[in-house]
Amino acid sequence: MGKLDEYYNKFNEDKRLTRRHGIVEYQTSMKYIHDYIPEGSRLKIIDIGAGTGRYSIPLSKEGHEVTAVEPAAPNLGKLKAKKSDVRAFRGSAVDLKKFPDNTYDLTILFGPMYHLISHEDKLKALKEAGRITKPDGVIFVAYCMNEYSVLTYGFKEHHLLECMDSGRISPDFLCTPEKDELYDYVRMEEIDRLNREAGLVRLKIISADGPANYMRTVLNSLSEEEFRLFLQYHLSTCERPELVGAGAHTVDILRKEDFLSISG
Repeated sequence: MGKLDEYYNKFNEDKRLTRRHGIVEYQTSMKYIHDYIPEGSRLKIIDIGAGTGRYSIPLSKEGHEVTAVEPAAPNLGKLKAKKSDVRAFRGSAVDLKKFPDNTYDLTILFGPMYHLISHEDKLKALKEAGRITKPDGVIFVAYCMNEYSVLTYGFKEHHLLECMDSGRISPDFLCTPEKDELYDYVRMEEIDRLNREAGLVRLKIISADGPANYMRTVLNSLSEEEFRLFLQYHLSTCERPELVGAGAHTVDILRKEDFLSISG
């Protein structure tokens, strides 16, 4: 069993997006996904790093033809056990050769960038996502953000000094994980560089969860009406450039550069 399998054998990914801070991330991401699905359409969708099917299965139930790719066997087993219409495969975001070019209307890459440590592997994943997406298709890519890691794991959980001593956090507070670690955290300039090198152009970028992960105990104490208003507040602010990058998760919404240059 590899490290990713061992991790997800213990971590309950199935429940992560059902807690209040996860609901914020899930509902925000789904809202923006639906913004790019024409009403009444039936799309070909691929969910790379699909986890246990939190996005794949609802989109399939809406009538879309959904393919899921997941590297962690525990997650894939849970996805398949749900007996949905999703076609699920074990595979890696950096090697999607079984899927042909220009096939999917919508490509979701919500898990891989968390676990791909090197710039080179992230770039491979982005290029593969671009290759299998139709020229006019849309690609959704999620990242874990640097400042969230520094503020929570570093300062809040009192690991900052040991991380700086070991070089895992640089003197300018950039997370620099070792190659065998499970998570990587990025800043906006790294996301921008990846897009340029992959030939992808941003349509929008959003903070999928905003302050929600910093406010877990507060969110859990809110009444249903207060939580509804928090969601409303978050959706009204999640595109604000001064907030994108400050949350735990950022979602980049992209198209191929060559399509936009032709259509524009």
